[in-house]
Amino acid sequence: MSVRQAIQDVTDRIAARSRDSRRDYLNRLEGAREAGVNRTVLSCGNLAHAFAACSPAEKAQLAGHKSLNLGIVTSYNDMLSAHQPYQFYPDLIKQAAREMGSTAQVAGGVPAMCDGVTQGQPGMDLSLFSRDVIAMATAISLSHNMFDAAVYLGICDKIVPGLLIGALTFGHLPAVFVPAGPMPSGIPNDEKAKVRQLYMEGKVGRAELLEAESKSYHAAGTCTFYGTANSNQMLMEIMGLHLPGASFVNPGTPLRDALTREATIRALSLTAQGNDYTPVGHVIDEKAIVNGLVGLHATGGSTNHTMHLIAIAAAAGLQVTWDDMSDLSDATPLLARVYPNGVADVNHFHAAGGMGFLIQELLESGHLHEDVKTVWGNGLSNYTVEAKLIEEKLTFEPSPRESALPKVLTKVATPFQETGGLKLLSGNLGRSVIKVSAVKPEHRVIEAPARVFHGQEGLQAAFKAGELTGDMIAVVRFSGPKALGMPELHKLTPALGLLQDRGFKVALLTDGRMSGASGKVPAAIHMTPEAVNGGPISKIRDGDMIRLDANQGSLTFLGDEKEFFARTPATEDLRSQHFGMGRELFANFRAMVGVADKGASVFQ
Repeated sequence: MSVRQAIQDVTDRIAARSRDSRRDYLNRLEGAREAGVNRTVLSCGNLAHAFAACSPAEKAQLAGHKSLNLGIVTSYNDMLSAHQPYQFYPDLIKQAAREMGSTAQVAGGVPAMCDGVTQGQPGMDLSLFSRDVIAMATAISLSHNMFDAAVYLGICDKIVPGLLIGALTFGHLPAVFVPAGPMPSGIPNDEKAKVRQLYMEGKVGRAELLEAESKSYHAAGTCTFYGTANSNQMLMEIMGLHLPGASFVNPGTPLRDALTREATIRALSLTAQGNDYTPVGHVIDEKAIVNGLVGLHATGGSTNHTMHLIAIAAAAGLQVTWDDMSDLSDATPLLARVYPNGVADVNHFHAAGGMGFLIQELLESGHLHEDVKTVWGNGLSNYTVEAKLIEEKLTFEPSPRESALPKVLTKVATPFQETGGLKLLSGNLGRSVIKVSAVKPEHRVIEAPARVFHGQEGLQAAFKAGELTGDMIAVVRFSGPKALGMPELHKLTPALGLLQDRGFKVALLTDGRMSGASGKVPAAIHMTPEAVNGGPISKIRDGDMIRLDANQGSLTFLGDEKEFFARTPATEDLRSQHFGMGRELFANFRAMVGVADKGASVFQ
């Protein structure tokens, strides 16, 4: 299967740009492999500490050096619905390992916070930084040097990117990512959104809002809208780190357990002691990253990955840019309509044909690289299947050739739009990204006066006071990585959506985030340079005319540029927002963090 030239061109330039850094990474990987896996270099005292709590049989296996030992890095907690099912995974994994004559140990746990819980709260300021904390916690988990391979238990927003960044620092070890699946469908997402807007208008109370939210987020499993968490699962599968068809199987089902057992078996089969050595650093190369980006565009995935995939690639010695992402978006058709890009949820996407159908369509049309390494073998075509449990045996059958729900998942020949769901915006105000897959064509070009706010609270107060009564581009600044940690601003979504429904032309411009749930209002997010760095966004004043053109990919101040750039940048005293809820502990992160188009990482 030959890949389209536009896809190949981006892949080639990533490889060329990354030649030296990728070579250095692979050399380090090879050095770690040659140093020998783990326990052979540990002293008797080291080993005694490492297996003190094991059974006598396990101690004998681990002492002998020849038995394989699988590390489990888990993000389990029982507050997150998506991660609560992981409570029982270690025992399942250990049993599967024992049946193979191997051992498994929980190497460590990583924090897992929920953006849904912290939305609009001070704790949200820690969300983006938690990705890099998780990467470091993953490294600490594996630093005991006891493991021949590892499985990673994680689903939600910053957790999977953090786990993968950490795994890539141990790139000589095989890595299999093990999902837990989405919760069953609750009330329709558009119904939930309607109640949120009614609440903003004061037409329903808190009790009605809480009832609607509880009927939407109602059980163990991932939230069913297509935000960052479910974009993570799509990425892990299309990049070859999940088992085929594993991403969207509901938790607590026999099929889910069978996939977890098989993931254990597969991880142990990929070690340096076997004949199919497949370290994670070889799986994640420029072709895998491009495949992930194509999948993101084809499904209208989370804008958070315009940062996360850059940071993940960097951990593997690869240099990816927003320009690469934009060019791939221009070359990729939109094939999925999942809320907020439609009314369906991820369970409907999975029922329509899911990942197997999507990968099949994109492979056959030349939008994906087939010649990649995966945890399931060489070649992405191994993923054009559905996982099923037949007579209690895990089987993989060919994906359907036709979508069961064409309004949710369609063919390349009949795309929902000819280009992907994400767009790069550039102009005299800097660079930002926008998710257009949920924005109707008539709302993608807006020319309107600016209303400037130093934080989302100011905009909400103006809305409640009835001050927002015309066309506007709302500028919410001092919300970037260095300012606050780049919190998400989804509390603005109901108010902005309601203004749009009233017939006003409305858009958002911010150096903060809106993540995978970006909705029907055009939002130019991740604005770089950010306001705290004196970027052009800090010079915007109320009444300035701004033009946002998502079709052409431009974001422009309209007026006298000389006068505009001569302005003194606005400032804001943010010290009161740097304390409380643990935020004081992250002062060094705010000082070190890189810019959004470089991954917003403290490691660069």
